[in-house]
Formats: sequence, structure tokens, C-alpha cells
Amino acid sequence: MQAILATLGYVLSPDRDRVLLIHRDARRDDHHFGKYNGLGGKLEPDEDLAGGMRREIREEAGIDCDELELAGTMSWPGFGRAGEAWFVGVFRVPTWSGTPLTANPEGTLVWTPISDVLAGQVPMWEGDRAFLPYVFADHPRQFHGVMPYENGRPTSRSFTEL
Repeated sequence: MQAILATLGYVLSPDRDRVLLIHRDARRDDHHFGKYNGLGGKLEPDEDLAGGMRREIREEAGIDCDELELAGTMSWPGFGRAGEAWFVGVFRVPTWSGTPLTANPEGTLVWTPISDVLAGQVPMWEGDRAFLPYVFADHPRQFHGVMPYENGRPTSRSFTEL
């Protein structure tokens, strides 16, 4: 399997009650249009996961990551618009500096209560609901998951916690 390498980050508020999400509402042709998501994107050829995550947060939110925590990894075979496989490093960003942007070319940045995210009250990819409890756990352990997609929906899932 050849996969697209990417990052996905969840910037936490100082009180850890909210997370900065992007509401993908800027382009109707966006594969993620209408959904809320963490920040991130594809790695550049010369980047490692942490460097790519820092760059993406700076580009998308205008802030610098003071601390990164690798929450885990996700493999999404068949996820892309054309059925591409994605392999993603998932991060928590507990401390950061700067003033977050309110929007970027992909959409509106929104501070969202983590409790609303975990309760399913925020429109997002169906599969995100399966791994986000690992990201936002009170005592998180690193996780590694595989979630094949077909026609925009997960067909199965498996997780390992370390």
C-alpha cells in the first residue's frame, strides 16, 4: 500500500475544555466541506511528523506549537476522494503561543467544547468519533488505528493502545 503521509492536530485551550477546529466551509468542492476537523495536512518531502505538524498549525491557525504530544497514528485505506490511502500522525497541542486566526482559506476556525465533540454534536467524519476519545482521554495512552473507508464511510476499525 502506498499512502499519503499527513498530520492531524488538536489545539487545546489553556483550560483543556475546548479544542480549535476548522469548520470546512470555504470551498464547496472540498472533500471535507461542511465538516469540522482538526488542523493539519500532507507532509512535505523533507519533513518529519513533528515538523510537518508545527508547519501546518502555523499556516492554518497562525500560532506556534510550544508543546506537541503524539496521541497516535491512524491508517485510512480508501479515504481520499479517489480512494487514496492516508497514514496520519495525530497530535495534541496542549501549549502554544500567538493569537489564533479566526479563518483561513479552508474555513472558519472555531473553539469547540470537547464535550460537544465527544457527544457527537459536531458534524465531522463518522470515523473521527472512533479515535477522538483516545485523543481527549483524561489519562491518554498512545493509540494506533486502522480504519478502511469505502464510499466515504468506514467499513471496519481496529485500535491498539500502548
